[in-house]
Amino acid sequence: MSNSNPLDRLVQELSRRKIGRREFMNRALALGVSTAAATSLMGRAVKADTPQKGGHLVMGVDNASTTDSIDPVNYTSTYIQCLGPQFYNSLVELDVHNTAQPSLATSWEAKPGASVWVVKLRKGVTFHNGKEMEAADVIYSINHHRGKDSKSGAKASLEQIAELKATDKHELTFTLSAGNADLPYILADYHLGIMPDGAPYDKGIGTGAFILETFEPGQRALTKRNPNYWNPDRGFVDSVETVAINDPTARVAALQSGSVHLINRVSPKVFGMLKANPKLATYEISGAAHYTFPMRCDMAPFDNKDVRLALKYAVDREEIIKRVLGGHGKVANDQPIASFDPFYAADLPQHSYDPDKARFHMKQAGFDGTIPLSVADVAFVGCIDAGVLMQASAAKAGIKIDVTREPNDGYWDNVWMKKPWSASFFGGRPTADLMLSLVYKSDAPWNEAFWKRPDFDKILLAARSELDNEKRKQMYRELELMVSDDGGELIPMFNNTLEAASTKVKGFVQLPTLELSGLRAPEKVWLEG
Repeated sequence: MSNSNPLDRLVQELSRRKIGRREFMNRALALGVSTAAATSLMGRAVKADTPQKGGHLVMGVDNASTTDSIDPVNYTSTYIQCLGPQFYNSLVELDVHNTAQPSLATSWEAKPGASVWVVKLRKGVTFHNGKEMEAADVIYSINHHRGKDSKSGAKASLEQIAELKATDKHELTFTLSAGNADLPYILADYHLGIMPDGAPYDKGIGTGAFILETFEPGQRALTKRNPNYWNPDRGFVDSVETVAINDPTARVAALQSGSVHLINRVSPKVFGMLKANPKLATYEISGAAHYTFPMRCDMAPFDNKDVRLALKYAVDREEIIKRVLGGHGKVANDQPIASFDPFYAADLPQHSYDPDKARFHMKQAGFDGTIPLSVADVAFVGCIDAGVLMQASAAKAGIKIDVTREPNDGYWDNVWMKKPWSASFFGGRPTADLMLSLVYKSDAPWNEAFWKRPDFDKILLAARSELDNEKRKQMYRELELMVSDDGGELIPMFNNTLEAASTKVKGFVQLPTLELSGLRAPEKVWLEG
């Protein structure tokens, strides 16, 4: 975040709870401020941290498409993922420390072995249509994602539920096929918004802080504050307008002009400029977010492991981070588990830029044709530039890549998981099991590389129910090695999450796994003045 002088920055640190009052006073006095003046400034900061009600919040969010749907099963891109939580709540939420916290569930308890869980529901919560939330509503909502033909991104993690039943009006019992200590994290999935039993899936009837007024896919949506919201510490603004702005330059321009208050996915190229603007606040967090280039392992030439390895060695990761991310990221190793995860395998051999190794593996594959790569900046900011850099670095190994710029609109429906090699991104997930189950399990709905290994699936399931952490860590190391060495995901970098807002926006917090305050910025922030 940027402010005009050290004292202003100090006030902002206190108002955003980055420091305590004692540290504020000590640092203010060290800057030469009198005790009386420091006390006055501290009062100003505390007042700024007091939520104000009212106002119309406008957000500029990317990854919107004319094919977007309100149905939570279809939440595959950022725009709709940010819109849904405005009117839906899940049972569990994650905080800034990646810890599971109560939401519509007030508590959860695992029986010995962690295969049976009892979840207590919050009482007195009403849906937007006036109906009181009960266990039957939760069962209806979760089962929507468990259906045989469901394409939900949450389906893979829900398949371990052998039985889900109401054991009281406000109590549920989950019986799993095997023990899993991560169930609360599964229940925090943004897909799992709770709606009334029997309600249409595409009307947005939930328990959330805002009520859906209008929705124009690929353009904008309007929600208005729910006067009966169950959480008194959330939902401060009167209304939220979520504007679809896929172009990164246009998002920045909208913020600078004041037509929007908050934007996501700021281009690293302009982040420094925004940081220097005293009227704007900038946010940066290094977490689990990563950019990927999935190669479909069921299509030639990517059905050959040597081709996949050749391309992994043909990428100059450091150059991409420097030129595309502007240094706002770190090198990845073709596997998605972030370094802060307790099961991160730090000792895996790193895939570094090596034209000789790339040339060797391509020769082993016996392939010398041109490889098509489909890219679009809707996949991630700088995606096209990254594709061009990959093309240039691969050429030094004698590998020919044909970069095709695809239209932003419809990219997720017409290109992603359709064409042989494309670009993608993930905000990461709070546990290793959730990330690997979502994308890498053979039957995962978002297995974008169509990589299938029964031995991987077997170890993944075993690791989920292993309660000995040391044994579990060894299992995840083996899984990460399989993905890195054999998988179809080329993951060159973990990207820092870059966002920006007007200084009128208060209460914004960052989470390590999902952008826009865990996709819940609309209900967490308020507008000053």
